[in-house]
Amino acid sequence: MTTATGQRSEFKLGAKPLAAALLGVACGASPLPFNVLPLVMGPINKEFGWDFASISAGVTVFGIIAALMAPVFGGLSDRFGVRPVALLSLFVFGIVFGAFYFMPASTPGYIAFWAVLGAIGIGSTPVTWSRAISLWFSKNRGLALGIMLLGTSLAAMVVPQIAQKAISAGGWRMAFPVVALLPICIALPLAFFWFREPRPEERPAELTDAKGEVAGQSLGEAVRGYRFWVMFVSILLTAFAYGGAHIHIAQIVSLHGFAAEVAASVMGVVAIGILTGRLLVGYLFDRFWAPGVAFPALLLPTIACWLLMGTDATMAAVMTGGFLLGFAAGTESDVIAYLASKYFGMAHYGRIYGVLYMPFGIGSAISPIVYGLVRDRTGSYDPILFAAMLCFAAGGALLLLLGRYPAASRHADPKLQPAGAH
Repeated sequence: MTTATGQRSEFKLGAKPLAAALLGVACGASPLPFNVLPLVMGPINKEFGWDFASISAGVTVFGIIAALMAPVFGGLSDRFGVRPVALLSLFVFGIVFGAFYFMPASTPGYIAFWAVLGAIGIGSTPVTWSRAISLWFSKNRGLALGIMLLGTSLAAMVVPQIAQKAISAGGWRMAFPVVALLPICIALPLAFFWFREPRPEERPAELTDAKGEVAGQSLGEAVRGYRFWVMFVSILLTAFAYGGAHIHIAQIVSLHGFAAEVAASVMGVVAIGILTGRLLVGYLFDRFWAPGVAFPALLLPTIACWLLMGTDATMAAVMTGGFLLGFAAGTESDVIAYLASKYFGMAHYGRIYGVLYMPFGIGSAISPIVYGLVRDRTGSYDPILFAAMLCFAAGGALLLLLGRYPAASRHADPKLQPAGAH
């Protein structure tokens, strides 16, 4: 049915799961901590006297543990289905995140809270949601994944405003239980009624093999090929470049002499950049060879880093830098989900995506503490922003080495293959 009726049929069949996945991503562990921490970082520094590297270490531990758990949750999704894994993870994530209100005034206790969040939260991220969406969509997978990942843009636009109002009303601790209401009271009920994987007769025909089973490589087959490691290194470089810039964006803006309200506005502009990157890049992925689209998209944030260096940027320069950084984030997440499905298939997508999420999680986790160390020791973010420029450029260029899609994933349109492919 999907093959015969094309775009309209895919979106008609998968509309409800896609809407539920969008809200699940928006209210999950991928965006919420990263949109609350920038706003409580300053108040925590003032109250406890901790340096910025120590405060950033919490999200570093969170990211590393989440990354190590990603293959486990991905494998559970492959084995038992996405629905039970995603829903349970979303609920527990909300409970634990809300409990951050009781965070102790000690760095070991602070780190312990983040460690628990990382261990249970990864199942509420695109590691799970994207498996179901990739099974509902084939011809329009790039756009569908882009729409799903708009959840992070939605969170980046809404969550800082909610968190800032909670902080103003009840102090920095209040931000956590207020924001935790989003996964529990909004995303979870909708996902309970609407989110599921397609039944065999609802899947796009090109996702199955001659026996009617979902086609694709095993994790072992994937890691024995060079493409897996090209993606791995590219994701690591790009995540390292972006992760710290996002967490420290409010501090970067403040060094240019702008007030906290302006920093919150810049975070909103970052969200608009993420949204634009999600939709535009996802749309282009369905129509052209994806690495050829990703490379120029990942060059744009090198301009952002240049604009954000120094201490005398204009408002226009800061806003433009925020937008281009967001565009890079929108591109990167699309790259992981889309390329994993196109080059390795869907049979063991959860485990393969989970392992490819590890460099994303680890790079994003290490990056904030490195940004913090550079700020603490030099009083500036300029050295690490320059390093980020190089990482963005190298990460994008590496994807050009991936070559043509495997035969099972090719479309007839020659624009979906690199030049010279036969």
